[in-house]
Amino acid sequence: MRILVVGAGAIGGYFGGRLLQAGNDVTFLVRAKRAAELAGAGLVIKSPHGDITLKNPPTLQAGAFTEKFDAVLLSCKAFDLDDAIASFAPAVGPDTAIIPMLNGMRHLDVLEQKFGAAHVMGGQCQIAATLNAQREVVQMTPMQALSFGERNGSMSARLQKLAAVMASGNFDGKPSTTILHDMWEKWVFLATIAGATSVMRAAIGDIIAAPDGRDFILGVRDECASVASANGFAPRAAFLERTVGMLTAVGSKLTASMFRDILIGAPIEADQIIGDLIARADAAKMPVPKLRVIYTHLKTYENARA
Repeated sequence: MRILVVGAGAIGGYFGGRLLQAGNDVTFLVRAKRAAELAGAGLVIKSPHGDITLKNPPTLQAGAFTEKFDAVLLSCKAFDLDDAIASFAPAVGPDTAIIPMLNGMRHLDVLEQKFGAAHVMGGQCQIAATLNAQREVVQMTPMQALSFGERNGSMSARLQKLAAVMASGNFDGKPSTTILHDMWEKWVFLATIAGATSVMRAAIGDIIAAPDGRDFILGVRDECASVASANGFAPRAAFLERTVGMLTAVGSKLTASMFRDILIGAPIEADQIIGDLIARADAAKMPVPKLRVIYTHLKTYENARA
């Protein structure tokens, strides 16, 4: 199976690198600068699961496609989606499966409008990783999960093939027959941790140590969960129990990538992670006051940055 990984940053570089390490047919779609970095130093992964340097990994740049791919692993930021689509569209053939690992849910509609519903699968990943100053992929915690599935919940032939490929990588790659529910739950958790740590400019442990901090975080989680429920994907009991532990752990240093991006003045996914939740709450006529405060804060940051 020929796999095109769009981007070789923290997410695409990690999961694509692990698949390449396992001997799979993987090519990275990158810009010229990243192609030069990979050709020089290789794709370097620093991880609790083992460091590796993949010398001169296969790369392509936009406009250089001569063949179609069986699968596209899409790992860009949501605000780069339109540019990413334009770059990898020539790689999509009649049977190509697109597995997006973007935040939120809006990207599914965008991809479906461009390529048709049959091409677009659901996907999500759970990993804390970044690119350091040396442009190495650094995995910060042992967590490394990637799930994917047909949006209609079927265990299709292509899903089974993809499952065999993903199982070969040194990460927890599993097919799911409830992928849309999984994605909604991830969105609930991500919006909670991103919103709370960004607006408070602090890690989870620091927030819950403050007066009413625990109630604030769980209140944000409850607003996000209510939006998911109104859209037909009520968070399951096991998810809610697990997130309470993660969101209220004493001394936790847990933060979100959005918070870390704000600290360095980088672009953020305010509209895709928080704004779209508010839009769906408005459509359901649901009050989400904490999310509105968070969104105002994030949009103020974006305005000041611009």
